[in-house]
Amino acid sequence: MRWSLVAVVVGSGSWAVSLAESPSTASTRSGCAACHEGIEAIRDYESKMMQQIIGVGRGLGDPDGCVVCHGGDAKATEKAKAHTPGQFYPDPGSPWVNERTCGDCHGDHVGTQWNSLMMTESGKIQGVAWSFGSLEGYNHGWGNYDAKNPANPAARQGTEAYRAYMERLKQLEPGAYPDEQKTVPAAPVDVSKLKDHPEQAAFTYIRTECERCHLGVKGRGKRGDYRGMGCSACHIPYSNEGFYEGKGKNIPRDERGHMLVHSMQATREAKVTVHDKTYSGIPVKTCTTCHDRGKRIGVSFQGLMESAFTSPYREGGQGQVDLHTKHYLALHQDIHGQKGMVCHDCHTSICVHGDGFLCGTNLAQVQIECSDCHGTPWAYPWELPLGAMDEFGESVEGQPARGVGDSVLAREKQGTVFPARDGYLLTARGNPMPEVVRDGSTVVVHSAGGKDLVLKPLKLMVESSAIGEAGRVAMEQVGLHVRKMECYSCHAKWAPQCYGCHVKVDYSGDRKAFDWVAAGHMHQKSAHRADRGEAAYQTFVAGQVEEQRSYMRWEDPALAVNGEGRISPAAPGCQPSVTIIGAGGETILLNHIFRTKPNSEGAGQEGQLAIDFSPGQPHTMDRAARSCESCHLSAKAMGYGIGGGEINRAWDKPTMVELMTPGGEVLAKAARVQIEPIEGLSADWSRFVTEDGKQLMTVGHHWSRSRPMNNEERNNMDRQRLCLACHQEIPTQSLAVSVLHHIAAASGQIPRSAEAHHSLVHKTLLFAAWGQVGMGFGGPGV
Repeated sequence: MRWSLVAVVVGSGSWAVSLAESPSTASTRSGCAACHEGIEAIRDYESKMMQQIIGVGRGLGDPDGCVVCHGGDAKATEKAKAHTPGQFYPDPGSPWVNERTCGDCHGDHVGTQWNSLMMTESGKIQGVAWSFGSLEGYNHGWGNYDAKNPANPAARQGTEAYRAYMERLKQLEPGAYPDEQKTVPAAPVDVSKLKDHPEQAAFTYIRTECERCHLGVKGRGKRGDYRGMGCSACHIPYSNEGFYEGKGKNIPRDERGHMLVHSMQATREAKVTVHDKTYSGIPVKTCTTCHDRGKRIGVSFQGLMESAFTSPYREGGQGQVDLHTKHYLALHQDIHGQKGMVCHDCHTSICVHGDGFLCGTNLAQVQIECSDCHGTPWAYPWELPLGAMDEFGESVEGQPARGVGDSVLAREKQGTVFPARDGYLLTARGNPMPEVVRDGSTVVVHSAGGKDLVLKPLKLMVESSAIGEAGRVAMEQVGLHVRKMECYSCHAKWAPQCYGCHVKVDYSGDRKAFDWVAAGHMHQKSAHRADRGEAAYQTFVAGQVEEQRSYMRWEDPALAVNGEGRISPAAPGCQPSVTIIGAGGETILLNHIFRTKPNSEGAGQEGQLAIDFSPGQPHTMDRAARSCESCHLSAKAMGYGIGGGEINRAWDKPTMVELMTPGGEVLAKAARVQIEPIEGLSADWSRFVTEDGKQLMTVGHHWSRSRPMNNEERNNMDRQRLCLACHQEIPTQSLAVSVLHHIAAASGQIPRSAEAHHSLVHKTLLFAAWGQVGMGFGGPGV
């Protein structure tokens, strides 16, 4: 059965009451509500959406409108007949059925889903393939399903300026913007062939571990990971525990895997009530059902960093409860989150749903930059050209100002549409942001949670002297910081850094794991399109994957050049040391690091260790920037490794701990190696470039422009050893230092802090400079 909501004219009829309050007689209620008495309406009854649903439902003999989304037979009095197999949709948001449910009203959103990154997950696939020997190079030709771009470039959703911009990016980085993707290869069936082709174990890893988050499946049933499919993955609330806590009578409350309440969460006007508490917007918790691995941007935004420990204890002496099968430390929460913002207050509809065309990685699909709202110290957001801070190596200086938009995209008019005031701000790629408007010299962000946040752009803060000394020096006096670096290079408070990913793929015995890609393809079959999940599927493949780390850090991430050509924070990406156990228990590979294919990845990448340091946005922003010293005096920041890479011993040599002679000879014959070697890893995981510029591993595998900072960039950044310029001599033997200390002692201004020391040096230098001018030492032009 098909229907169209657009053909129905709906008024504000007398049916606008909750299901729990409606009469429960058969003459006025549908069969659905007779069983599901008390269940929440999917949207509040005052909303236009709910009025449309009810209007269509009345025309179908269902005054509550349940069949509009769920299908089935509302007139049936038995569950088996009401839930007609193939015609009843337990999860109407599932991508396998949402064309005939959500898509009746939201066709633009449903139409882009199959080419969106949340469905293809091609970036994760390419990342794992890279670490098993750069199997795709920089290309992103594998996804979870076969997919193609529309033949007409004008079919890309967005403004004309946006479409032109994306065509230019596609020409610059064709590997990140493929025209077509094929389903990722199957996991190995004949395990005996792994001896000759151990890289094929990558597909066991991808299918059984990495792809459980894509929107074509409901995903694993673990604490923190409960969600729906397709549209429901984001727009239906699930708690960490997966219990239903609404008012419906027929939904079990002691069975995990259910939505929290039967309500839809979206933009500001979509109100959801849980235990008499009402909210709007999509909570960050919903996003972290998937965004807790990889770059970990969701949990990082919440201020959560993985921990190897379960402390502190809870009641009964047990350790911390698992979340996403992990344990966490509580660190600084992103400043946007502290102000009550949620993910989709920054990330636009196209950032999340896609524009209908394929892309390979987050940076390819996300269209926003910090400067889109904050501007720069010398330009308001609307004074910047399109592409500012998103240049991909091309200069945009001299290009016309982007201005503002006077309307939002058609697809976004179905959500909350705020008054334009002085215009909607545009993203770096040319689309209007429906919740962000210009108001004179300020910016108003209408958050989905209900707050109207007034933001002062950087230029206004400079003009009103609202920026402190450190900020003025960093952004104005050292203008290259803004012109060459991402804002979050300084303003990221921390970044999750998991060094060394020790991956074991064990095919011995009867070990099996669930193939999430195959499960998604099971849904493609007509008999399974309406399935609520994958619990009954037998899509198992040989082998089980286990992951461990060498160590974890979070403070002061390293810096590298990202795909846009800007200096960015960088953290370990995929750094696998791979161990493969064969069907008979034999070791096929032991702690093996693959190498990239020669001549396939571009300059500087030939035959490199296929462990990666990945530039990225940590999502841990703070108003206060990291200190100058944390970059300019840090070997780690420059890519030389923690402590210059000299703290850890070389990983490619075994570590013995036994009774030994003073010369290191082991005495016991039964001695065993304590720490096994990792062949080829002659430096620490944290060291990706040497002081003379030799690259030790790959740095960014999605984009041809990503790399370590080059020699010139690192030399410009390096301010190590400058203290020795003054302090290489004992103060009494150094005239400059003696004068400085004499002035300090005579004036009683003995510096007690770094700030006081800086102030005294500053005053002394000024005094010396004026002395030179007064004595004629300045030379011409002084």
